[in-house]
Amino acid sequence: MSQSQTEKNNPLLQPFDTAPFSKIKTEHFKPAFLQAIKDAKAEIDAITGNTEEPTFENTIEALEFAGQQLDRISSVFFNLNSAETNDDIQKIAQEVSPLLSEFSNDITLNEALFKRIKEVYGKKDILGLDVEQKTLLEKKYKNFSRNGANLPEDKKKRLRQIDAKLSKLTLKFGENVLAETNKYQLYLTDKEDLDGLPEGEKEAAAQLAMAKGKDNGWMVTLDYPSYIPFMKYAKNRELRKELSIAFGSKGFHNDALDNQENVLKIANLRFERAQLLGYKTHAHFVLEERMAESPQKVYDFLNEILEKAKPAAEKEFKQLADFAKNLDGIEVLEKWDGSYYSEKLKQKLFDLDDEKLKPYFKLENVIDGVFKVAEKLFDLNFEEVTDIDKYHEDVKTYRVYDGDGNFISLFYADFHPRPGKRGGAWMTSFKSQWKRNGENVRPHISNVCNFTPSTKSKPSLLTFNEVTTLFHEFGHGLHGMLADTKYPSLSGTSVYWDFVELPSQVMENWCYEQEALELFAKHYETGEIIPMELITKIKESATFQEGMQTLRQLSFGLLDMSWHGIDPSQIINVKKHEDEAFEGTKLYPDTPETCMSTSFSHIFQGGYSSGYYSYKWAEVLDADAFAYFKEQGIFNKEVASRFKEHVLSKGGTENPMVLYKRFRGAEPKVEALLERAGLL
Repeated sequence: MSQSQTEKNNPLLQPFDTAPFSKIKTEHFKPAFLQAIKDAKAEIDAITGNTEEPTFENTIEALEFAGQQLDRISSVFFNLNSAETNDDIQKIAQEVSPLLSEFSNDITLNEALFKRIKEVYGKKDILGLDVEQKTLLEKKYKNFSRNGANLPEDKKKRLRQIDAKLSKLTLKFGENVLAETNKYQLYLTDKEDLDGLPEGEKEAAAQLAMAKGKDNGWMVTLDYPSYIPFMKYAKNRELRKELSIAFGSKGFHNDALDNQENVLKIANLRFERAQLLGYKTHAHFVLEERMAESPQKVYDFLNEILEKAKPAAEKEFKQLADFAKNLDGIEVLEKWDGSYYSEKLKQKLFDLDDEKLKPYFKLENVIDGVFKVAEKLFDLNFEEVTDIDKYHEDVKTYRVYDGDGNFISLFYADFHPRPGKRGGAWMTSFKSQWKRNGENVRPHISNVCNFTPSTKSKPSLLTFNEVTTLFHEFGHGLHGMLADTKYPSLSGTSVYWDFVELPSQVMENWCYEQEALELFAKHYETGEIIPMELITKIKESATFQEGMQTLRQLSFGLLDMSWHGIDPSQIINVKKHEDEAFEGTKLYPDTPETCMSTSFSHIFQGGYSSGYYSYKWAEVLDADAFAYFKEQGIFNKEVASRFKEHVLSKGGTENPMVLYKRFRGAEPKVEALLERAGLL
């Protein structure tokens, strides 16, 4: 078959706007990657082979728009590998990831290309560039210099080897976590084992058992919508223990799915890579391109909050332990007791639990609510459509328009767990936004979550935590949808990692406000708007165990830095190292059978290595930003317009602190977070 016929029969090698999911077969991916890499290399060769003097246009812009087809194919493939994967897709991922890593190295280690970039960079002050162009030039130059362009040949070769290994190891890490999650099933046949669970959760467990081929009984899995309610409500302490250990020991079994060796290899290879490039540690390398700037600043920031949070956390933990002892004679409060007794204590203190709230949070109503909030703030309208190709029947698709009827974005929403879908919640894109030749190319954005599914008797009713998760991911979505920049690599969420959580976390605040809740929190049967009494309780309980929650987040940030802010070559025992990292934030007794590092996908598979602290960092930003909204009114158009103009639309076109100050008029204050959390 000729090359043209190959391309003709492969939907991924045809020009496409929306991803052609229904036409794509698994066997299309690898040939598409190989051809797109070949084409992208030809585009790079055209830049380096240009005999004209290097200019911003023929070098920097040409490089920015090279390999666009490869980018589109990658976004489709790797999104499927997260949201709708199978053994064949995972096998292809293992094959193409090193090829993509090698191609990336081919670009950043291309001497002729770097020479042209350096030449343009040397004239940056006399080229009359605007702010975006300057940022793009700076970013391209740094991308090369920070990724080995100035290294001698032998070190470049070693860098290529490291990157190829890392791409395979991080994929393998994620595959193991997913396989562990799918493998575990707690099958129950005694109804008493479900004591304490609300009727809706029992029904969901029975439905899950049937879906897994069991005609009677109940099934609990490690997927969040199944796992969390069981840990929160099940009276049977032994079963909670079993489930907790299964969840906490993913990748920690000394078997084929064990991740201990992968963790050590990833940490050491990242360290070696950083050293090769002239940095003290992987954290020093990463943080050079973050708002935090250095590991020391991260430690100072985490420790400042730890100092305030730890006394509150210890007090809350003692209150919880005393409560469990008085209620059920629990002598030692263990990890598998935390959610159960916290829920009971919360009910006692606030007379509030998810079962009272869930009827007001039907999934469709919450989706409608987040759309209404976006309309009131940013003049956006969401129109559900059925003519957009999608990768699974669960996915909902929308066209997004502004108040004047201009097309803004496509929006995909995928909300329920499936065997081929990794856990958690995330935002991603199938197409970036950019401007070229007078056209503003609009983005295709997706939110993927794992929410409580509907049952035979009830629609999908969300816990309050799921409601805030939906608003959180939608905030990331808005960052992508409202992008308005010239270049795809500076667009939407292409910002410093410790700034990327601001739009998502700030959106969560609307979930606690009466004015917002009354837009969508309606009883799924009666249509009654959520009573003021429940709204008051939601607000009162917002800081419940905030000290413990803060300590937990800080512990994850410190664990991340413990892997990436040092030379890890002396670490032999993953569990021992983790225990030492957790020492200053520990509340519960240790569980020897569990280890968090072996399933800590954020830092060993996702993009958060040396960056987990950014959740707390962004909480400071979001608390400070929402305080501004509260001062002026939570739907104040002027404040919303400033946020849209200076944060949401600008992507990574300027330093984030400059953008934030333009919105807020001043730098953020950590006191805003501590005050909101009740820790001052």
